[in-house]
Amino acid sequence: MLYYFLTPLKESFSALNLFEYITFRAASAAIAALIISFIVGPWVIHILHKNQIGEEIRPTGPESHMKKRGTPTMGGVIILMAVLLPTLLFAKLNNPMIQIIIIATIWMGIFGFIDDYLKVVKKMKRGLIARYKMAGQIALGTIVSLWIFNTPEFAEFSTKTTVPFLKNVEIDLGLLYPLMVILVITGTSNAVNLTDGLDGLAAGLLAICFTVFAAIAYISGRVDFSAYLNIIYLPGAGELTIFTAAMAGACIGYLWFNSSPAEVFMGDTGSLSTGAALGTLAVLLKKELLLFIIGGVFVWEAVSVMIQVSYFHWTRTKTGTGKRYFKMAPIHHHFELVGWPETKVVVRFWIIGLLLALFSLTTFKIR
Repeated sequence: MLYYFLTPLKESFSALNLFEYITFRAASAAIAALIISFIVGPWVIHILHKNQIGEEIRPTGPESHMKKRGTPTMGGVIILMAVLLPTLLFAKLNNPMIQIIIIATIWMGIFGFIDDYLKVVKKMKRGLIARYKMAGQIALGTIVSLWIFNTPEFAEFSTKTTVPFLKNVEIDLGLLYPLMVILVITGTSNAVNLTDGLDGLAAGLLAICFTVFAAIAYISGRVDFSAYLNIIYLPGAGELTIFTAAMAGACIGYLWFNSSPAEVFMGDTGSLSTGAALGTLAVLLKKELLLFIIGGVFVWEAVSVMIQVSYFHWTRTKTGTGKRYFKMAPIHHHFELVGWPETKVVVRFWIIGLLLALFSLTTFKIR
């Protein structure tokens, strides 16, 4: 928005020429997101406290988590406010990629809010029925696919995805592409939701992932950088740098309140919306396969749940008694029950996430 208001004035005020640069607008968006988080965070937490919107802890969870009962949830509202306002201020809103990522974030934010509202306010234990939540994710994937198919800017690469480690290798999925979009967005959204179980865990990992995607978006949107690194050039992708920088800033700002001991939890409002945004970014930047490395910890968390459930059903079929492969799933709870303090689990998972993030960037040269 500011881009359209201020750049026409650059002839009179040369300093306004800065708004032409993506790097300046991205840095401004990140700082603005951080400041907004610090400003609205205490206000949101106060409202949640006042209305007794507190987390209900599963009785089957780790015993150490019982002390968290009543901690305000739905803190994802802080992240949504902190990312959307800077994006609206500093990004070019006529860019279809910006429009798609904003819609994706708000879409799943609404579904997450409804789920939290039903669980915490209406005291419905299961919240939003799983099939309705899944329907929302599938609908979002379908909308994103159709949007890509029907937008001229995507014409040359609408059904393609790139392959890590291989130079100039792209796979054209054709009519199967919408299925992959749905799987990526749904899988990422659910994986982030599963990871959000320890103070600061999901927020820290998200900040790392979005920082990596900020670099990828900037590189992909430049002819010279993308040609040098032999990656697909995506006209207009540079504008996604503003959104990713704002999201990284919002997650770090939220982490100020969510670090141990947490003053607020993001709830499904935050985890589903940020997860959908992460998956949608991978789709828009044609890095769906690379997302398995960038978000490797999220993948690990989701896979641990699938292993636990599959192993339980398999052993129950074979022996009549279901057994657990892990002490508890998702995997972060397993390490808690092994004896690791919560903060140690979080920091070690952050370290793994950071290593995977750095490794993902090296794939642009290891080809």
